[in-house]
Amino acid sequence: MRRIVLFVVIFGLLLPNLQTVILLDDEDSSFFGVSGIAIEISNGPSAGDTITGLNSLAFSISGNGTLVNLTVELSDNNSDWDNLVTLTTSPWIYVWNSNSQDNGTWYMRAYGYDSEDNMTAIVETGVFTIANQVPVITSFTLPGAITGSGTSPTDRAWFNLDANGTLEFTWSASDDDLAYATLANVPGSGSPASDGPTTITHAWSWSPGDLGEGTWNPRLTVYDDSGLFVGSTMYIGIDRSGPNIAAPVLANGAVWSDSTGITVNGLSSSGGDGSGSGLSRYEWRHIGDENWTSLGASGTGIITLPEGQQNLEFRGVDIVGNIGSIVNASIGIDTTNPSLGTWMVDELNTSRIGLASVSFSADDLGSGIDLASCKIQYGFDNNGAGEVPDVTNSWLDIGTTGLSGAVGIASWTTKSHQYLALRATVVDAAGNSLTSPPAFFQVLPGLDLSWEVSSVELDRLVLRPGNDQLVWINSTIRSNEAYPGAVTVELQSAPADRNADVLWTTMETRTLQGGSLLDLEEDLLWNYTVANPGQWDLRVVIDPDNIIDERDEGNNHHYLVVTGVSEHFISVVPSFAPSLLAVVIVGFFIAFFMRRERD
Repeated sequence: MRRIVLFVVIFGLLLPNLQTVILLDDEDSSFFGVSGIAIEISNGPSAGDTITGLNSLAFSISGNGTLVNLTVELSDNNSDWDNLVTLTTSPWIYVWNSNSQDNGTWYMRAYGYDSEDNMTAIVETGVFTIANQVPVITSFTLPGAITGSGTSPTDRAWFNLDANGTLEFTWSASDDDLAYATLANVPGSGSPASDGPTTITHAWSWSPGDLGEGTWNPRLTVYDDSGLFVGSTMYIGIDRSGPNIAAPVLANGAVWSDSTGITVNGLSSSGGDGSGSGLSRYEWRHIGDENWTSLGASGTGIITLPEGQQNLEFRGVDIVGNIGSIVNASIGIDTTNPSLGTWMVDELNTSRIGLASVSFSADDLGSGIDLASCKIQYGFDNNGAGEVPDVTNSWLDIGTTGLSGAVGIASWTTKSHQYLALRATVVDAAGNSLTSPPAFFQVLPGLDLSWEVSSVELDRLVLRPGNDQLVWINSTIRSNEAYPGAVTVELQSAPADRNADVLWTTMETRTLQGGSLLDLEEDLLWNYTVANPGQWDLRVVIDPDNIIDERDEGNNHHYLVVTGVSEHFISVVPSFAPSLLAVVIVGFFIAFFMRRERD
């Protein structure tokens, strides 16, 4: 054996106990130092070697003395020596993973101390090369995903598999000493067996029979014979259940809507697809329809519906195509205004005390009338025309909701001949609103004085002119209510053949004292003398100057006719009222013609 030994011995007073020897040997190395112990690297890198992965370092000890520790150091010749390990017990063996150092050229040395604290000689291996190759995973796939790449938790690969389905994992890697691979964190019970090292198939068909729903992160780890390994994670999920949705809120919770465009909200409030693949879209249809219409993924939107009661179905569809349970919702659509009817109003007169009831009729064939939103307004008007009452100058609320109520004022007496103006705002349950045009009802006087027609009569119809001939006229005034005031009445006459320019002549004026009509009637007896031959119109008049405010001024007049004739000639002239003679003559003619027809 050829050896090259370099001894360096330094003796002196300054370093009496230190001896340093560096021994380079391409086969065996040993040195007997001051301690008397020789260290030899019996198994380890030698000069010129190329190593990878795990290496078992073994050191043999010879000579005299007791070794208490052994230090192994490394250097890449570009820096100081770094401690690899310090062994303190025998056997002097250490398993070194060269993966902990960078690839390149390195030196290793070893030295120790004996029990006398004397340092042994340093033994060095010479330059060697570390050339580790870490495996590189070139692919890790799981085909059949419906969506997602599986490269991150936010982009999972989602599958719709039954519990007894199969997951087909495949992998590949490059390495100069590939050993085997493992697969962990998979769905179902247990874990797949290692692929290798005897036979490597680069695949797993995983079918444990209990694939559950949820998310997993399968982990592929590839090992080589150098002890190097590398891993890769895939992110997957299994989802075979449809999403749960909440009942939608239609038109913000309205039972009826006055628009065919209906807002839909609240579908997303149920949490969507839970821990599944995520909701893809919501769908809706009319109950009984075959096809579904997408509403989008937001859970909100607008759908168009026809008029009438609409019964709808909603459901959710997740990303992998699972369909959730159906929820139902209903709403009515009514875009037609209510139909307006007529007014019912109590009799209005100045004698009224208290409230006057008013009501308005209306109907709606769609959603129906919403009485709580309807109202009646009123006002007072002078002429019964216009859009705004001109006495009150505005519309006043009646004070209650609905289409019936009462108008109450301090005194109806002050409203004589004015008009009570009314209008109604009618609202249906869908919110359609319509206001009726103004309606006017006149407030008439409560009092009405009139002649009792059956009581007004003449004692004769024909008489000679002159003061010795009188016509007696019986008459009765009636009042519809007790009247405490005085009343003026007159007897008037005018020629029957007069023209429009001839005025009536007052023959007599009487005043009924206050209180005369508290019993509702008063009898009057008149007399009249025919001044000249011919027909004369007579009339009795109540309140000729229209001082008393009455309900009907037209029944304050009652007309009569009397004829004055001489002994030698009867003159008949036209009259505003038929004379008795004309009636008799007509009667004769009617009787004559009827007799001829019978004959």
